[in-house]
Amino acid sequence: MNELSQNDLSKSEQPVAALGEIPAFGPGDQVRILTRSPIGHYRVPSYLRGQRATVLSVVRPRAIDNEEEGYGKNAGWKGYYYRIAVPMASIWSSYNGSSSDRLQIDIFETWLAGE
Repeated sequence: MNELSQNDLSKSEQPVAALGEIPAFGPGDQVRILTRSPIGHYRVPSYLRGQRATVLSVVRPRAIDNEEEGYGKNAGWKGYYYRIAVPMASIWSSYNGSSSDRLQIDIFETWLAGE
């Protein structure tokens, strides 16, 4: 008996990914770091909140949101971290370096919105 591969299935017969299983952003996507001020210790530096950035890569595999985990709020839910690049000149208005200089940081998906 022959086994079917995913290539043998029509598009309507393909498995459907669960919510959060596929990254929301990909390399080259433009994102904005959300501006929030939750009470407690959070890992997104305040000077980056509200900045626009470019997604460089998706950090795999999915991981637990360590901010929520630190407060005992995570029930095992996992999401993606994204390595993003923020132009240095947009962070510091008096920055004198190259206009192509970027700050790179990994940020959990709950802090990012699409542009």
